[in-house]
Amino acid sequence: MIELTRGYRFSASHRLHAPSLSEEENRELYGKCNNPFGHGHNYLLEVTARGPVNQETGTLLPVSSMDALVRQCVLSDFDMSNLNDSPAFSGARVPTTEILVEEIDRRLRQRWAEAFPGGGPWLHRVRVRETHNNSFQTSENHR
Repeated sequence: MIELTRGYRFSASHRLHAPSLSEEENRELYGKCNNPFGHGHNYLLEVTARGPVNQETGTLLPVSSMDALVRQCVLSDFDMSNLNDSPAFSGARVPTTEILVEEIDRRLRQRWAEAFPGGGPWLHRVRVRETHNNSFQTSENHR
């Protein structure tokens, strides 16, 4: 098996604030990330596909297809946005990076077979690096 990981950069802002908690509880839980004006990140998204090499092409997958899928499912909605304004985080869904990586994973899995038909490579892992110190990831067992 071969794994291919592609990196994608996007910038977005968010405010971490759970409506079900008091102002004090939010400040205690989220600290400076609870700033009423929000704050931004330059995220690094890593998408990893896994599978056998296609012996005819010598590749795991067409990279341009992966790039197009990520642009359509992720970057078009989240890059240069306020995550709190996204329908993906409506209601009481707090746009933490943990929830963001799960949402990105869900979106990519939903369209993966369409982008890579015929039982080709599968989506193995999605990782979002929020800062130099924090990254969050899902894996193929995450469903």
